[in-house]
Amino acid sequence: MSKKLLDETSKFLSFVLRHQPQAIGLTLDSDGWANIDALISGAARDGRHLSRELIENVVTSSDKKRFTISADGHCIRAVQGHSTKSVDLQFEQKQPPQTLYHGTATRFLDSIHEQGLIPGQRHQVHLSDEIATASAVGQRYGTPVVLKVAAKQMEEQGFKFYQAENGVWLTEQVPARFLAPL
Repeated sequence: MSKKLLDETSKFLSFVLRHQPQAIGLTLDSDGWANIDALISGAARDGRHLSRELIENVVTSSDKKRFTISADGHCIRAVQGHSTKSVDLQFEQKQPPQTLYHGTATRFLDSIHEQGLIPGQRHQVHLSDEIATASAVGQRYGTPVVLKVAAKQMEEQGFKFYQAENGVWLTEQVPARFLAPL
C-alpha cells in the first residue's frame, strides 16, 4: 500500500472518528468506538473505498498511533483528539513529568499569551513529552514554535493530567503563566 493512500485514509479516519462521524452516517459510542463494517459502509456511501485490510494497515503503520482496534476486532476508535460531543473518553489521571511541550504556529502566539492554551474544538489540550513531536505538530499549522509547559508546577497547583494510550498528554487548559518559549 502506498504511503499516500495510508496518509489520506488516516486523515479521513481522523475526520470521521474524531470530529464528524455523522458526515458518513456513522455512530460512535461514548467511548468513541465505531463498528468497522459500519465505517466501511458509510465510507462507500460517501464514495470512498475502505477495506478492513486498509484500516488495519493505517492503525498498525502509524507512528502516531492515533487509532486502536478493539480486542474482538469489530470496532475502531481514535485514541484522543475528539471534538464530537457524543464521545466522552475517560482517561486515568497521571503524574506528568517536570516539563511537557506544545507545538503550535507563530501566528497563534498572541492569542496564547492572552488566554493560555485552551482546547478549542477538542475536549482537552494536547501536549507531548518530546520536543520533536511538538515541533512536528506545530509545522502542520504554519511556522512552528514549541512552548515549554511547567507541567509539574501546574499539577502542584491542582491541575490534572491524563495520558492517552498513544502517549499524548492531555489537560483541560494551560494558563499562560505556565508557558515559556523553548
